[in-house]
Amino acid sequence: MNDDSEWPTDWLRAVLSPAVLRVLADGPTYGYAISARLEAAGFGKVKGGTLYPLLGRLEVADLVRTEWRAGEAGPGRKYYELTPGGKASLAEQAERWTRFVTVTELHLQTTTEEQHD
Repeated sequence: MNDDSEWPTDWLRAVLSPAVLRVLADGPTYGYAISARLEAAGFGKVKGGTLYPLLGRLEVADLVRTEWRAGEAGPGRKYYELTPGGKASLAEQAERWTRFVTVTELHLQTTTEEQHD
């Protein structure tokens, strides 16, 4: 692994839902822009085959709503926007993720320290 853009797939899959909700917390946007924001944030390139099914699941769960908007110089785009339930889910997932990271860090530090004893 050369840099942070090559995270293991299972790690990325675990955090992708709250990461996408976080992008949408800044306002409605479309899939390609979501992917670009995630890449700029350090998650690496998120392929459409991963992102769009997730967005569909978030829509079915009523965490996001969609709207087709006409394109300025091309085809229309499907925009995604957080629902009130999506905002609540983001807050809950962020809090739970923070607790999980803390537990994981403590466990890994303990394991590392035990190996050096």
